[in-house]
Amino acid sequence: MARPGAVSRAHRGVLFLDECAEISLSALEALRTPLEDGEIRLARRDGVACYPARFQLVLAANPCPCAPADPQDCICAAATKRRYLGKLSGPLLDRVDLRVQMHRLRAGAFSAADGESTSQVRQRVALAREAAAQRWRPHGFRTNAEVSGPLLRRKFRPSSAAMLPLRTALDRGLLSIRGVDRTLRVAWSLADLAGRTSPGIDEVAAALSFRQTGARR
Repeated sequence: MARPGAVSRAHRGVLFLDECAEISLSALEALRTPLEDGEIRLARRDGVACYPARFQLVLAANPCPCAPADPQDCICAAATKRRYLGKLSGPLLDRVDLRVQMHRLRAGAFSAADGESTSQVRQRVALAREAAAQRWRPHGFRTNAEVSGPLLRRKFRPSSAAMLPLRTALDRGLLSIRGVDRTLRVAWSLADLAGRTSPGIDEVAAALSFRQTGARR
């Protein structure tokens, strides 16, 4: 009998894959189905085993094999960089909602003003999750991440003005329908964190920017 692996054991939690560009292509591509369906199916001689696998995927990768502290010191050829990150296929990245490019920390960062405390963030997140749970409970969902695309695009679609950035990106071929759905889920999360009843153009535009590599640092 097939036993649950790392993907299923991360159910309702976080699956963190460090140095993901070093992981085999087949292993990375195997994440696509559970990311979409929230479950994983393992075929064996005696049947098919189905395990829950609704997890939050966090990927981390260096921009190139040499990974210098300063990008100006990189010795990798352009083709080497493309090949290194080429394991992260378009279909897989289409299922990644937030893309953040990290930069070298400057000395000034240590003198910056303190942000919100952990307890403040925890309280805000708890309120946002409760708002989402109340909204989706009649539809059989618990979090924004679980909501189906058709429900988001029809019954819970933001205003026409708020949807404008998404329509523009879709018309220009910069976004797939799956990307639209995932952007809307992030926009709803941003609205919940801000204590708003629905996403406006600011939340939708911010959610869309998170899908663009390097847009947030």
